[in-house]
Amino acid sequence: MAASNVFSYSSSSSKPRWNHDVFLSFRGEDTRKNFTDHLYTSLINAGISTFRDNDISRGENISLELLKAIHESRISIIVFSKGYASSRWCLAELTEIIKCKNMIGQIVIPIFYDVDPSDVRKQTGSFGEAFDRYKEFKEEIDKLKEWRGALMEAAELDGWDLQNVANGYFSLNFIIKIS
Repeated sequence: MAASNVFSYSSSSSKPRWNHDVFLSFRGEDTRKNFTDHLYTSLINAGISTFRDNDISRGENISLELLKAIHESRISIIVFSKGYASSRWCLAELTEIIKCKNMIGQIVIPIFYDVDPSDVRKQTGSFGEAFDRYKEFKEEIDKLKEWRGALMEAAELDGWDLQNVANGYFSLNFIIKIS
């Protein structure tokens, strides 16, 4: 079910109620058991309410719960990795995050994990390879444009290119302070 059918955006003066400080978007196969797990643990240990897909209860509709968590989060952190664009779900999730950024002012912070930000922005490298495979989905051309636009917008945001932080070593202590 499309998010627009589940959630409505309102321009009313009421402030959103956040159930999570942070929503983590990541390609599980690439970073679940390494960087993202360390990031999640560091955020939790710092007292920051953080949602990741492991937090969905058994029997729940995964896609609806993820979309709900995106909308209920004050900040989304996107961990771009080499396989991120090869996941149609990651791209759909990213599109929803960008919608929340533009409609309700959600803060979005990209982290470039072993990928060049320009590969994300221009869809080259592994991101270009993923979109080459999507070309066979001609009936979804609008969706592909939306995904490309979301990638470009996210890659333009101020974030962290881990290849250029501390000579490629990362310490999660520098990542986020939520005021």
